Amino acid sequence: MKGFDMKNCIVLGAVAGLASGALGQSASLSIVASQSVVDSTVTTSITLAVYGDADIGTHISAAFFGLSAAGGAGVVDEMALASVASWGVLGEEDFGHAGEGNYNGVGMGQLVFWPAIPPDPASALGNGPVLLANFSVTIAVGSLGVIDWLLVGAPDYPLFVLETFTPHPAHEGDFHPFANPDFGSVSVYVVPAPSGLGLLGLGGLVAGRRRR
Repeated sequence: MKGFDMKNCIVLGAVAGLASGALGQSASLSIVASQSVVDSTVTTSITLAVYGDADIGTHISAAFFGLSAAGGAGVVDEMALASVASWGVLGEEDFGHAGEGNYNGVGMGQLVFWPAIPPDPASALGNGPVLLANFSVTIAVGSLGVIDWLLVGAPDYPLFVLETFTPHPAHEGDFHPFANPDFGSVSVYVVPAPSGLGLLGLGGLVAGRRRR
């Protein structure tokens, strides 16, 4: 993946020298599409929402990831970063659409110096996955196919998690970097037909995929 220069991301200035390992712990990046079936008889835009989660820490402090697409050629007309979570705007980096549904990369992060500068409550873990970013995707009129999006990591560490509460006070304020979180994927089916016929088309696409 090109474009990432992690030295330029503001959050890393805060965590340099403070990161501790996350051995034995797990984290994930997941992706959700606003529509799983798209009618391409009209210009349609869908949203891809990316979330982060971890089983350690209290807040997500930074994230770095891109999107790899299969089946986007001739189907994805345009793609852009619509927004990053409000807590990550300070460290926002956008490396743009690489074409055909592939995205070069996105970085985000917040400036935290615990306890003087606490993390944004919106980045808190423990209540389900935390929203990281939204992408807007425009589907080409009349196109047909299946787009499979897979999240991919930036160099080094795709996710940083902050610990603000722990039974061991000496570890409060620790940052945990995850080099290999679980990367999620999502599939979107595109058919050039109204909704009823679109379902028939979807059945054909699914059957075709099973035969391969």
